[in-house]
Amino acid sequence: MTTTTALTLGPIEHRLEGIVPDVERAVLEPIIEEIERLKADRNAVVLAHNYMTPDIFHGVADLRGDSLQLARMANETSAEVIVMAGVHFMAETAKITNPDKTVLIPDLRAGCSLAESITGADVRLLKERYPDVPVVTYVNTSAEVKAESDICCTSSNAVQVVESLGTDRVIFLPDQYLGRWVASQTDIDVILWEGSCEVHERFTADELRSYRATHPGIQIIAHPECPPDVLAEADFVGSTSGMISYVKTEIPRQVVMVTECSMSDNVAVEAPRTEFVRPCNLCPHMKRITLEGIRDALETMEHEVVVDADVAVRARRAVDRMLRVTAPAGVK
Repeated sequence: MTTTTALTLGPIEHRLEGIVPDVERAVLEPIIEEIERLKADRNAVVLAHNYMTPDIFHGVADLRGDSLQLARMANETSAEVIVMAGVHFMAETAKITNPDKTVLIPDLRAGCSLAESITGADVRLLKERYPDVPVVTYVNTSAEVKAESDICCTSSNAVQVVESLGTDRVIFLPDQYLGRWVASQTDIDVILWEGSCEVHERFTADELRSYRATHPGIQIIAHPECPPDVLAEADFVGSTSGMISYVKTEIPRQVVMVTECSMSDNVAVEAPRTEFVRPCNLCPHMKRITLEGIRDALETMEHEVVVDADVAVRARRAVDRMLRVTAPAGVK
């Protein structure tokens, strides 16, 4: 197995400099120091999704990225303990690909509206209704749903995954808006489930038009979990990693990232030449993960994520099949 190289975080007293106010740094730095000590003691790494708050993302995350990147990193790290600074399905995915490692999630309430929109029983019924049609499942799902699927995908490789199957029809679960976007990018017939992300579904086309009216020349980049009318207003549509790449490559003067609010905060640190206009739609589940929670998880070794062995084996087949599909960062 390839060993993933962790980020070089640098001295604790400089990690959040210019990112959070000095008065907050004074409070946060002792907690970061505790976390670093515990990580060394436990041979642990912290994996952080792009939607984490900057104190976590820049303060303690050893590995960070979107859902696909985190899945690969979890599969490659040599650490004995993985702390998932993300939501529960991400921790489950890490456990599925690392059955012999200890995977912790700091808060068991960190769920996902998409993951909760569908069950394994729902997938079985769909397969009965559409026999011999392969099931493509977004990683924003539970392990039991992945176990009923042929292959997983993320927003960054969804089109490539669908087209890799060599069929003229697929079942795509559970995000209806990502599924519709995928359908618009391919000739394959896509059967949809009516799930959606509670963050991305709140954006509207009128909201985006108002940004253009008040900020002439602004670039609008959107995540494909947004409704179709929102995507139609965007200058670029792509995964979280695709959006980051767009900002770094195009260096727009002003940009609005139509996705979870904390992502703009994190990307802005590495894109000082771009002004970020922030639409503040927050994911309540992601925000349950805190520095204090990460510290406590490492101190008590709670809450450990456990996946039924049979479910894990079947789910891993779908995840591994996804990991073999190479995708570009994002496309319009």
